[in-house]
Amino acid sequence: MDFEKLVVWRRSKALAVEIYREFARCEDFSFRSQITRSALSVPSNIAEGMERRSAREKVHYLWIAKASNGELRTQIIIGQEIAYITQPLAEHWITETRELSKMLSGLIKKISD
Repeated sequence: MDFEKLVVWRRSKALAVEIYREFARCEDFSFRSQITRSALSVPSNIAEGMERRSAREKVHYLWIAKASNGELRTQIIIGQEIAYITQPLAEHWITETRELSKMLSGLIKKISD
């Protein structure tokens, strides 16, 4: 299965691009680095997993992507609470990470069966 055709990969990649663009000028290097690395980790681990040979390896990397997605959601929540992210944007990104989590769970289940 080509990872570039997966909706979950496309949406997670688009979210990472949004986050990179939003934080391009953020002067808090530590926060910017952490949130962009988490965002980048989600589609990267989906891609790496889907390029693996065995179902077990694929699932392993999808679980890593799902965990990174949870880390990203936490950072978005914190970013909103410390006024780095506006409430509407945070709500959009939180909704997107929740949907990505559900999609990853479904893909993990499909590959595991």
